[in-house]
Amino acid sequence: MKQNVALVLSSGGSRGLAHIGAISELEKHGFTITSVSGSSIGAVIGGLYAMHKLQEFTSWVSSFKKMNVWGFMDFTLATNGLLKGERVFDKMKAFIPDVNIEDMPIPFAAVATDILHEKEVVFTKGSFYEAARASIAIPAVFTPVKCNSTILVDGGVLNPIPVEQVSRKNGDMLVVVNLYGDKKYDIPKDTTNNNGYLNRLMNTLSTLILTGDKHSTGYYSLLSSTTSAMIHRIAKMSIEKHKPDMIINIPGNSANTFDFYRAKELIQLGENAAKEAINY
Repeated sequence: MKQNVALVLSSGGSRGLAHIGAISELEKHGFTITSVSGSSIGAVIGGLYAMHKLQEFTSWVSSFKKMNVWGFMDFTLATNGLLKGERVFDKMKAFIPDVNIEDMPIPFAAVATDILHEKEVVFTKGSFYEAARASIAIPAVFTPVKCNSTILVDGGVLNPIPVEQVSRKNGDMLVVVNLYGDKKYDIPKDTTNNNGYLNRLMNTLSTLILTGDKHSTGYYSLLSSTTSAMIHRIAKMSIEKHKPDMIINIPGNSANTFDFYRAKELIQLGENAAKEAINY
């Protein structure tokens, strides 16, 4: 008998590509995903799955090189963020047209944070891309989204694992893909060729600004590492509170925020983690 699954996908930057592998492995083992919720990258992957477009996205992102990721970074002079976060979605719209969430074949919910009123905003209708853009707005990295007289930022700020928002029916297994799993110290280092001025510049930005390197004294890195510590703690408390039927843990140090050029490796990581959880 196939087991129905209410799937919750956590926030966590490029580690979220592991969601793709986890979903694939669940399906291989006969699980039927009947509803999805997600925060940040979890909202992006979850929404694409719910509209049956995850395969198109997977093929695209699996072709990324480091230069491609750099090309999607639309830097801005705004005082409330480094990146506009529009270029990548504009590219996606060319081969994955926008749909309204309420029209998706699978019930889906995306979570963002209303920073003015300190509360969650849950998208269960309206434009997928608008919901996704709000949900991924990492504070001080992506510019926030103005919506209905308020300001929206990354859903992971208040709810990195949005269990309460998934449309779970009686008998559905609750499965969480947690991108804040215990850190591992045998993860191979990135061996990408780092020669050339552009690669060196990107590495510097990634290290000092976008990855939250604790050894950096930069403002953005300090903010990022502080926020990350809080989100890790919230994620842990959420799992302890809701006690999912299955937890697929991805090590919290398996990738930096913008390591999307490591797609194949991270998808495989998700498959392996799901296989381990299923056979546990």
